Amino acid sequence: MKIERLHITLGEQTLVDISFEIHNSLALVGQSGSGKSLTLKALLDMLPKQMECELVYDAEYKLQAGKTVSLVVQNPFTALSPLTKINKQFFAPQERIKQLFSLLDLDLALLQRFPPELSGGQLQRIVIAMAIAQKPKLLLLDEPTTALDPQTTKAIIELLKKLQKQEGFKMLFVTHDIASAQELCEDICVLQEGCLVACGKMVDVIANPKQQYTKTLIEANFANRNFRE
Repeated sequence: MKIERLHITLGEQTLVDISFEIHNSLALVGQSGSGKSLTLKALLDMLPKQMECELVYDAEYKLQAGKTVSLVVQNPFTALSPLTKINKQFFAPQERIKQLFSLLDLDLALLQRFPPELSGGQLQRIVIAMAIAQKPKLLLLDEPTTALDPQTTKAIIELLKKLQKQEGFKMLFVTHDIASAQELCEDICVLQEGCLVACGKMVDVIANPKQQYTKTLIEANFANRNFRE
């Protein structure tokens, strides 16, 4: 999938002006305020009304939120209503739900429980199941492991790789966690102030960053990760 141009403006100010291609799985990384969230919102047609957006992409895809493109949000605990049972929030045929719960190694009994009764890992699996229930062509991941511990993070990443092989969707992983992105994605783009400063194979960009911004971002990320662990 090729995004030939994504141009977001607010008045006369350009906020994002990028082009990129998602071959299979792409990580979009950058500091806070670099334009990552705006990119996701543009792909979902959820930008604030005061912003103008020009989005040009290849004709093979038609981006429709909830149908051809779906989102897995950052915090599973805020993704669902805490006062409503899971089954009342999961809109998909029963056979599809059973199939997804089997793929995600989830007990169907969880459907009768309220979100606060589940662990972070269980809830994130359910949110992922909801996101892919309509068989989207593109799955957007907005920092999906931020609220999870390292062990659960690793499990979710392995699960996403398994699901991609099974379901055949492409992934755009927006994150500040380059180490997790390295585990999940084949390619990476580095975003700085609304512009792409590096794009390429994950292994190449990580091993040999050509810009100081990219190098600093990578070094800081791995240093913080090692400190936390």
